[in-house]
Amino acid sequence: MNLIPVVSSDLSEVGYNSSTQQLEIVFNSGGVYLYSGVTSDEYQGLMNASSKGRYFHAFIKHHPYVRVN
Repeated sequence: MNLIPVVSSDLSEVGYNSSTQQLEIVFNSGGVYLYSGVTSDEYQGLMNASSKGRYFHAFIKHHPYVRVN
């Protein structure tokens, strides 16, 4: 998955696989998480959000996830 650097106080990098609807997030704290069932619209919303951390907490955090690092 290609990771894209983002400007955020919470998130460092974001990657998305539309065929599996998986979103990978690298947090500034160093944790890497893989979220499942994230739609393309939710991913685009995250990438376009003025506050990525706020968007994450409102729309992404509730998805099933696993910590990969």
